[in-house]
Amino acid sequence: MSEPVRVAVIGGGRSGEHDVSLGSAASAVHALRGERRWAVVALTIGRDGCWSDEHGQRLTPAEAVTVLRGCHVALPLLHGPHGEDGTIAGFLEVAGVRYAGSGVGAGAIGMDKWVTKLVAAAIGLATAPGTLVTARTAGEYRWSGPVVVKPVGAGSSLGVSLVESADGIGPALTRALRHDDRVLVEQVIRGREIDVAVLGRADGSRVVAPPLEVVAAGIFDHAAKYDGTAEFRIPAALDEVHRKALEAAAVEVYDVLGCRGVARVDFFVTAAGLVLNEVNTVPGFTARSQAPRMFAAGGIDYPELLAMLIDDALGGRPAAVPA
Repeated sequence: MSEPVRVAVIGGGRSGEHDVSLGSAASAVHALRGERRWAVVALTIGRDGCWSDEHGQRLTPAEAVTVLRGCHVALPLLHGPHGEDGTIAGFLEVAGVRYAGSGVGAGAIGMDKWVTKLVAAAIGLATAPGTLVTARTAGEYRWSGPVVVKPVGAGSSLGVSLVESADGIGPALTRALRHDDRVLVEQVIRGREIDVAVLGRADGSRVVAPPLEVVAAGIFDHAAKYDGTAEFRIPAALDEVHRKALEAAAVEVYDVLGCRGVARVDFFVTAAGLVLNEVNTVPGFTARSQAPRMFAAGGIDYPELLAMLIDDALGGRPAAVPA
């Protein structure tokens, strides 16, 4: 029997999504350990940025690199800043460790909602009209109608607020600025919220999962994402025209950002057409998270999805034993 593929699963991180990331990593570790072809090495980055193994033993960065370089491939499941934004990809690149998922550039662009809007405009894809506000200019912003206030570089809808009156803009900006020193203030888009998950294969092909519709009472904020009140409808009820348009737009965004692995591209479907909301290059990755559930609805279960991610990171070739 061939040697198991050694997979380093990395969870935690320094962002506000630390606990969400721990959940994604724990779910992946559990699933991978259910199959003999994988030998899993579980690593955690604490909120303080320090590495540790699954026994809680602290590791210096140099020790962490040694562990990682003893694995065939890494599966980083860090959501938000200091991970999903390309920083963990950069760390692995410098360390010479093969890894699953998007690289430095795609992670940095996808995490930056303002830059993502600029990229979308360049390819002719609509986004919500918005204004970039900084800590220095926040006091100058004047409310002119219902808006959504969100940090430019935070995930899991942390710091996101729907502002429906002028007296709410100041507190909303203050909340958002706790998570980032740049804030996006966008006009409210009325439409159906539809998410599309894309998996890039090593041969250059793309697998698009059945789309998911988010049905929530009010804004789909951090609380609604995790308190069970939002409903996920998979597959979203769409006619063929809208489904194909969403799939094509999601793949175009995936490709133009240079994504790898799994990315979730979120849209609003409005009477005027598609509006890009955001891109998640490391979406939630428990078996019950949106992207894995979407692929499961398309016939790719969670263990198979993990295997596809890892195999593609290895270039579709058998794993070489690390030196």
